[in-house]
Amino acid sequence: MLELLVGGAVGGAFWSLVGLVLARFVRDVVGRVLLAGILIAAAVFYVVFAAREDAGTAWLAGEVLGIVLYGGMAVLGVRGSYWWLVAGWALHPVWDIVLHNIGPGRAFAPEAYTISCLSWDLVVAAAIAVAYGTGLVGDRRGRTRATTAPAG
Repeated sequence: MLELLVGGAVGGAFWSLVGLVLARFVRDVVGRVLLAGILIAAAVFYVVFAAREDAGTAWLAGEVLGIVLYGGMAVLGVRGSYWWLVAGWALHPVWDIVLHNIGPGRAFAPEAYTISCLSWDLVVAAAIAVAYGTGLVGDRRGRTRATTAPAG
């Protein structure tokens, strides 16, 4: 299990770095779109797992609800405050562990995915919070440069 947690943390750190470098040196919104897209993809994988194991219509509907939930936070994190991205990444371990690792989703979700996602998700949430919270990237008020009104 430690190997999965370390692997997840390394993956999360790598993609956080890529997203935050893009946010700092290309455009803030580019980095946010990458980090939001990965959050949505993390939810989409559960639909794939459920469909692959023929988990049933109710499970597929529940997994689609996860895409709507995390996708909504991702979109808000791109268009508004970076705190939505932090919240989405910080809450995703609940989906991973409570529902899919110790809960009934364990029947179809690979343990390697759920365990590595725990550390991945928390590392990404922390990286976004620290980078934006300290002003290293983005606008200190928590909005993208593209949506912040010009001064004057």
